[in-house]
Amino acid sequence: MSAADQLTDDGALTGQFLSRIGERVRALRTEQSLTVQQLADRSGISRRLLTQIELGQANPSLVSVTRIARALGTEFTDLLEGAATTDPITAHAPDSHVLVWSSEAGSTAHLLESTTRGRSADLWRWRLAPGDRYRGHADPARSQELFHVLTGTLTLTTDEHEATVPAGGSARLDSDRPYAYRNEGDEPCEFVRTVSLTT
Repeated sequence: MSAADQLTDDGALTGQFLSRIGERVRALRTEQSLTVQQLADRSGISRRLLTQIELGQANPSLVSVTRIARALGTEFTDLLEGAATTDPITAHAPDSHVLVWSSEAGSTAHLLESTTRGRSADLWRWRLAPGDRYRGHADPARSQELFHVLTGTLTLTTDEHEATVPAGGSARLDSDRPYAYRNEGDEPCEFVRTVSLTT
């Protein structure tokens, strides 16, 4: 797949991430004796897109990946983790964090950790290069995101609303609508983001 094929409006899901997701979706679908069409119908996406995802040849939205995961009876982050653990503490080394999204400007989004029970929550570390942005699709109803800015200034937008969050500041965003993050400053903006999706 060429770099152009991977590009979205504001960056791309990484090839490593797409490959891991595709392999896990195919394995879970096979374990559950589901055809591609049956899983496509359950998740509300096209059969063609699902086939491309399984082959690592598509650049779907994270919302589409979440819908597929839930149709398989699991969560988006479980597609990355593989087998669940029963240990009460799970720790990951700094070099094991999954790079999920990146842009040509040098922005990155790493998935740090996620919950495995009840309501889904994911912990992310983002770096937005100066002048760069990320546009997100609407999450399920009543989903929210929490932010804490470490360096630089983060601008959040949704509908007609906008907020600027300086280093040391925090914010909450209702993510059940299209939204965007922007860095309008001249230095990188680094922030921690927690995503809480409703089921």
